Amino acid sequence: MSTNFDLLTNVEYGGCSAKIPASVLESILLNLPKVTDPNVLVDIDTHDDAGVFRINEDLAIILTTDFFPPVCSDPFEFGQIAATNSLSDVYAMGGEPFLALNIAMFPSSKIPLDAYRQILEGGASVAQKANTIIIGGHTIDDYPPKYGLAVVGRVHPDKVITNAGLQPGDALILTKPLGTGVVVAAKRLGIVSETAYSEALFWMKQLNNTAAQVMQTVGVKGATDITGFGLIGHVYKMAKASRVGVKLYTSKIPLLPEVYQLVDEGCIPGAAFRNLEFVGGHLNGDPNVDYNIKMLMCDAQTSGGILMGVKPERVNEALSLLKEAGLTYSAVVGEVFEGDNILITS
Repeated sequence: MSTNFDLLTNVEYGGCSAKIPASVLESILLNLPKVTDPNVLVDIDTHDDAGVFRINEDLAIILTTDFFPPVCSDPFEFGQIAATNSLSDVYAMGGEPFLALNIAMFPSSKIPLDAYRQILEGGASVAQKANTIIIGGHTIDDYPPKYGLAVVGRVHPDKVITNAGLQPGDALILTKPLGTGVVVAAKRLGIVSETAYSEALFWMKQLNNTAAQVMQTVGVKGATDITGFGLIGHVYKMAKASRVGVKLYTSKIPLLPEVYQLVDEGCIPGAAFRNLEFVGGHLNGDPNVDYNIKMLMCDAQTSGGILMGVKPERVNEALSLLKEAGLTYSAVVGEVFEGDNILITS
């Protein structure tokens, strides 16, 4: 399955860590023309995971795209992770993907073409698992390599889940552990165990399809997937779009193995500091909050879990269904209140 070429030798920032800082992106999007079509159910106004367009009273389509530089050494696994991450935006909005296009940039004169073939095969294997047909794509010659999908999904217009749907009183459930950015950085430095690295790859390759199904079962209205802006950055975006405040509990944040110690030793990717800066004065922390956990909450995630707002009376049911589906790290990590700040406490 694997070529001997190590993709991590070609990138400084991989995965969702390569995103433009959230504050810069917001300033650019601010001046784009406003969309006025009544069938556009979700656009860039709330910086959601994807756009949603209503076809008729029973069907809306979800459109999204995501691509990034390698986040791991093996080309096939990179293809798997990039495709899983691309499909996640559809799941985060409560939908199901069914069509996709490959988006790829590959330096054909610098890296063996067999590596590119394996990247595409990895993406195709995940698309097949997600019942999604890849019907084409586009490749340009570029360095370093990048890969992802443009995805089309479907959802009932009345069941669209958005990042603006949080309500005061909701409990916040996170479905995957944090720390993928730290682990990948540590892998480049050669300071993380193969066991911990493999665990991070495992979770990055897990589709968020079952989380989407659980959200529809328990009536979730507000959710997002945690990627390049870290838990803190995405929570801030959700709180702003929903016009609520959010309290997060550091003691309840699920973490990948070894990441706490890696952060304690100074392995903190630059994206974490940029995400912390993005939230800025909107973040209020308990003086006793553990600094390492705080920075892990800012760590840019690749193919991270779903953060969903669940009514208190449905929390136990949601957790039970998520864990039965194999999302064993699922936990309540916070709550929503009337307000406009992000509070973190132990």
